[in-house]
Amino acid sequence: MKLVILDGYTANHGDLDWAPLEALAELTVHDRTKPEEVVPRCAGADAIISNKCVITGEMMAALPELKYIGVLATGYNNIDLAAAQERGITVTNIPGYSTASVAQTTIALLLELTHAAGLHSREVMEGAWADCPDFAFYRQSLVELEGLTLGVIGFGATGRQVAAIGQAFGMKVLAHNRSPKEAPGVTFVDRDTLLRESDVVTLHCPLTETTQHLINAETIAMMKRSAFLLNVARGPLVDEPALAAALKEGRLAGAGLDVLSSEPPAADNPLLSAKHCIITPHYAWASQAARKRLIQMAADNLAAFQQGQPIHVVS
Repeated sequence: MKLVILDGYTANHGDLDWAPLEALAELTVHDRTKPEEVVPRCAGADAIISNKCVITGEMMAALPELKYIGVLATGYNNIDLAAAQERGITVTNIPGYSTASVAQTTIALLLELTHAAGLHSREVMEGAWADCPDFAFYRQSLVELEGLTLGVIGFGATGRQVAAIGQAFGMKVLAHNRSPKEAPGVTFVDRDTLLRESDVVTLHCPLTETTQHLINAETIAMMKRSAFLLNVARGPLVDEPALAAALKEGRLAGAGLDVLSSEPPAADNPLLSAKHCIITPHYAWASQAARKRLIQMAADNLAAFQQGQPIHVVS
């Protein structure tokens, strides 16, 4: 089997290896691939693995040997699934590989918003402590999490793990999910109640027609002025100009985001200059442990396909 990885760099920039996949196929790895390079690079390939490269129906039609597309991620909106089904091409994804890492990043963003360790470290390194007449100083009001309310929108694996960490901090946990679930110590409520009562709102839901711009001017108005917003799910869940305006006007205490509506962001994205806003570069999934798991699961998916019993099929 001939296998081509189109955009392997983000998953493996040299600190891991592709051995699990090399054991299954004749493997060619490209760090990045432009749209016009997809067909020539995949000519004669039986299988393609793509993280974010778009694979269109037109591309599939130009690759008659193609039988399998593995998405090196959980989301698969970059693949034309209808065209794949029409051509009998199996498409798989990789769920659940980064749950622990994404939950950890969520809490890291929250802790930086509430205790600003990075900010204060920079102040110390720049001499502010050495010049201080007191034994301690702080540049912003520090927020204790114990006793606050954490609102989790989307209670899948990641939302559940974030809730558990919040409980470990002594937080009360509210949750909102499309389908009812049960979890010890978690109270399920409607969305509006969650927004009104939470001190921290964290988004872990999928992007759909109903969740796009879930956080907007109207829903921000429901939230406490002292509340923090976290988004490590999908950028378009948030109306970015509305959030930027709320932060500028002090109608929210802060926001921690690992995703934006356009990635990389345009230079004029209003959140890049928003007050009390922390933005990380869509890296919550990318711990070494998670990426190693990702590669192994990609190999497991391909092996199952080769054996005629495909798993994690989305086509």
